[in-house]
Amino acid sequence: MNWDTFIKIRRDLHQIPELGFKEFKTQAYLLDYLKNLPLDRIVVKTWKTGIFVKIQGTNPKKTIGYRADIDGLPISEATGLEFQSLHQGQMHACGHDFHMTIALGLITYFVENPIDDHLLFIFQPAEEGPGGAEPMLKTNIMQEWKPDLIIALHIAPEYPVGTIATREGLLFANTSELFIDLEGKGGHAAYPHQTNDMVVAACALVNQLQSVVSRNVDPLDSAVVTIGKITGGTVQNIIAETARLEGTIRTLSVESMARVKERIEALVKGIEIGYQCKTSIDYGAMYHQVYNNEEIARDFIAFAEKKENIEVVVCKEAMTGEDFGYMLKEIPGIMFWLGVNSGYGLHHSRLNPDEEAIKTAVDLLREYIEYKSK
Repeated sequence: MNWDTFIKIRRDLHQIPELGFKEFKTQAYLLDYLKNLPLDRIVVKTWKTGIFVKIQGTNPKKTIGYRADIDGLPISEATGLEFQSLHQGQMHACGHDFHMTIALGLITYFVENPIDDHLLFIFQPAEEGPGGAEPMLKTNIMQEWKPDLIIALHIAPEYPVGTIATREGLLFANTSELFIDLEGKGGHAAYPHQTNDMVVAACALVNQLQSVVSRNVDPLDSAVVTIGKITGGTVQNIIAETARLEGTIRTLSVESMARVKERIEALVKGIEIGYQCKTSIDYGAMYHQVYNNEEIARDFIAFAEKKENIEVVVCKEAMTGEDFGYMLKEIPGIMFWLGVNSGYGLHHSRLNPDEEAIKTAVDLLREYIEYKSK
């Protein structure tokens, strides 16, 4: 395989990041590449901005699936790279350009080197939100071509190239967005007694939310409640009539997620009563935990450990969210971290993964897929 071709593909994709369900240029780029492959062995179907690619097996007994997410993030890129994003305020800051390129490398290889089993490659939109995995699972296409085994990866800036990390069972947390709106009564700053100040109410609520994890979650479990954004008011001398909190919830168990939400709702109800205001809660996009099939994970780890150029790390579970969890809920499979050796982490405006990791991933996965098809 010509690796320079795939480096160019990654850089092309890096320049056109698009947000969830708006990946029109990305879809067009992927389809343009696919149409130049031998069409007698692949079947391509689209769903919204996503793509399904089935490679026909020569003597199929099962279908092996691979998922690549395709959307970018609303982040202004600051890498200074010659091929940095051409879309203002949008960036592939989570490595989805890598994920797509690796998928195209695998498709190219298996079109040229047929194996017994069918292969299904899923280019999934909206992983960063509002979530594309769950609705994609429900499509007639997926039900017709549903894999017996599914694989995905995620770049890991903290690991060197040549390292992969995964574990049996829980890998990524349950996650939920959190949006809380408060509505009181605004007015002149000189007459606070005539108002219900929502900046004060919002600050009180933020402080109260800090008690949810420390006092309502089993200390042997783990959870996170983070408020990342607060908005309220208009100018400095008008008491705020409205305020909005935006954050995220992450838990290592489904039970803890339910408990955390129950406590948040109780605290918000208390703010409503105590500060004489109206409130509403929106949980936005919610992602199911990424839970690796234990048997498949053990098999994958044992396989990778035999490869001379691969260092395998059995890692701890992470509070990261990934809607691939919905696919693993329905289909046995595994997700793993791919080391890309970047000094900046995921969702950072200066994330710059090492492109050598593309070859590492394609080589490992093609060998593993061939092994699973024997």
